Amino acid sequence: MKTPRKETKIRTIYLRIYVDGIPKETSTKRKWDMGRWDQKAERATGNKEDARTINFFLDSLVTKFNQCTNELLYNQQTVTTQKIMDAMLGKTIPRNKVLEEFQLHNDEVLALVPTEFAIGTHERYVTARAHVQEFMRFKYNIEDIEFRELSYEFVKDYEFYLKAVRKCSNNTTLKYISNFKKIVLRAIDKDIIEADPFKRFKGTTPCNLEANVF
Repeated sequence: MKTPRKETKIRTIYLRIYVDGIPKETSTKRKWDMGRWDQKAERATGNKEDARTINFFLDSLVTKFNQCTNELLYNQQTVTTQKIMDAMLGKTIPRNKVLEEFQLHNDEVLALVPTEFAIGTHERYVTARAHVQEFMRFKYNIEDIEFRELSYEFVKDYEFYLKAVRKCSNNTTLKYISNFKKIVLRAIDKDIIEADPFKRFKGTTPCNLEANVF
């Protein structure tokens, strides 16, 4: 409880979060009698129903804090007071999806035809996106995937799919993978993801970088 400007027994309960010594606080929008409050335990005292209710609410905030922190760690994001507080207040972590970002990229390329890109460039990216989508359906039976779920294994399986199922040559396969990698690097630049699933991927350098994309 914070000390109000005007002395009163009924005060607002605040939530304060610390990460690496950096604080961030917000009102819980709950008020309580200071005479029935244990400042050290940060809980209401007594066994009355209203005390049990407020303490249950405060315990739920601690649970939510732990969930938000684990979510950040799972998404391989740096844990900060601001990110936790945003999550606590319902400003959820964006879960950007691969094909959605791919489509956004392709729309931007199309908008710059013919001033900056040739129509053929847009068509190649449309085809590249279609192949990633077909791979997701073939391998995982899904329509899209979140960037945070991408992995080195996903990239290797996509390479195998292009060669074994689509019967693409090595040069054409690497061209498709290069198109896909551009979308992933774009997501990294936009802070959508931090880890690069292509980091350990090594393919044979194509002899013809202008290989046709089918």
